[in-house]
Amino acid sequence: MMQDSVLTFGCRLNLVESEAIRGMLNASEGTVVINTCAVTAEAERQGRQAIRRVVREQPGAQIVVTGCAVQLDPARWQALPGVSRVLGNADKLRPENWAHAASRVSPIDATAPLPSLNGFASHTRGFVQVQAGCDHRCTFCTIPFGRGPNRSVPAMEAVAQVAALVAAGVQEVVLTGVDIASHADGIGRLAATILRDVPDLARLRLSSLDPATIDAPLWDLLADEPRLMPHLHLSLQSGSDLVLKRMRRRHTSDAALETIARARQLRPGLAIGADLIAGFPTESDVLAEDTEQFLEQAAIPYVHVFPYSERPGTPAARMPAVPVPVRRERAARLRSIAAGHAAAFHRAQLGATVSVLAERGGRGHTQHFTPVRLNAEPGALLQARVIAADAYGLQAEAA
Repeated sequence: MMQDSVLTFGCRLNLVESEAIRGMLNASEGTVVINTCAVTAEAERQGRQAIRRVVREQPGAQIVVTGCAVQLDPARWQALPGVSRVLGNADKLRPENWAHAASRVSPIDATAPLPSLNGFASHTRGFVQVQAGCDHRCTFCTIPFGRGPNRSVPAMEAVAQVAALVAAGVQEVVLTGVDIASHADGIGRLAATILRDVPDLARLRLSSLDPATIDAPLWDLLADEPRLMPHLHLSLQSGSDLVLKRMRRRHTSDAALETIARARQLRPGLAIGADLIAGFPTESDVLAEDTEQFLEQAAIPYVHVFPYSERPGTPAARMPAVPVPVRRERAARLRSIAAGHAAAFHRAQLGATVSVLAERGGRGHTQHFTPVRLNAEPGALLQARVIAADAYGLQAEAA
């Protein structure tokens, strides 16, 4: 039997927004919210499956569906059996829309101003939305249609949210959004402002970044500010220049390699993460090998690999497709390469002392966002010595 009143799919931004919904929702109404994702067909399938499960396990529940999948096709989701209401991405963040959650009125507006959204703490780590929407038009992506244009949270509002989380005992805050590097103030300047104005913040971490938009202040912080975590997650998508061009990305493979090399030079030991798409339309065996060679050369330990998923209405969906089994095989190869780099990155930390933010279940994450197993009180920020390592993470004991 499901107990959670808000079920979330997709990105960290959805996670932040779900917590805001949870705070606005009147639990006594028996409402269940499904916060959907539209990045892949699989994400949408999981959302529909969740609706069917709620109908089966919680008969009589008022089901409200929101998120990017609803933003793109509200009528399709409203027509699903059991759905009481659909809400667009902006409207889901307005308290007045939750006063009577069962109403079927469902305005959908992807260009609405960004509502004020308080940061929240998930167990031990805080999340603050600093931006929403995207002004770019990658050929595979529906996010600009689901999230609308780029809108930024004012710097002082972001500072206030971070300060409130720190006052509540949060040790680490993650800045999140759709395209945080496009923040109106520049992500580096925003991060510097937060670190200056919230001196008690122990650790600041950034969510995914477009490598083409890292600004000079962020490079300066990487070099000089220990409270900015030595961890960059880059939205790379491919290591083939031709595929990147067909994706309409704004970087080349050489530019990505230069970004990674510069980051590691400024902050020795820095961890790199990346998003990659396997089997993009027109990707030949040779072009797929380009990405494999890129991944080998870049030695990226933390990789999120997605087999390409057609998104209706996007230019890529009209390009010659790679067979689905081939996409999966290529994704598996990329994951295998990354696992080797992860194992090497972890082994290099054997015997070292690392900073660990302890979480529930005897686990935590280091400053590099490396998973670590240790016995410590959740929420504690401590120094620990690494005593074992494998491809999945570290084992450590308090130093």
